[in-house]
Amino acid sequence: MEMNELAHSRINSLMQLRQEVETLSSGTTWMPAADWIETNTELVLVMDVPGVTAEAIELVQEDGHVTIRGSRPDPEEEGIALQTERPRGGFSRTLTLPVEITPGSGQAKIQAGVLVVRFEKRHKIIDQG
Repeated sequence: MEMNELAHSRINSLMQLRQEVETLSSGTTWMPAADWIETNTELVLVMDVPGVTAEAIELVQEDGHVTIRGSRPDPEEEGIALQTERPRGGFSRTLTLPVEITPGSGQAKIQAGVLVVRFEKRHKIIDQG
């Protein structure tokens, strides 16, 4: 791992820890898992958001970060909950963009409980092969 990658990894770990501490103090009940995928032309964010509708998600991109906020409602089942393991309620996650993107290029969709946001990379890789 290069020094720059190591520093980036440590910064992301610290930001994740900060978000978890803020989550505990703000009453937010869950934080969806996220992955970054890089292609020659795109940066793709993949985030698990089962039970969350597209209308319940807000995405803000600024200053090298992207923030995703949303809410998962309580189940619509009638009755008394005897056991609850599934997180619900609001969430907010701010992630550092690992590469430069073209501002305002994010295109989002939710499919099968997974949010996929595609950003156009500012510096595309041209395949010479």
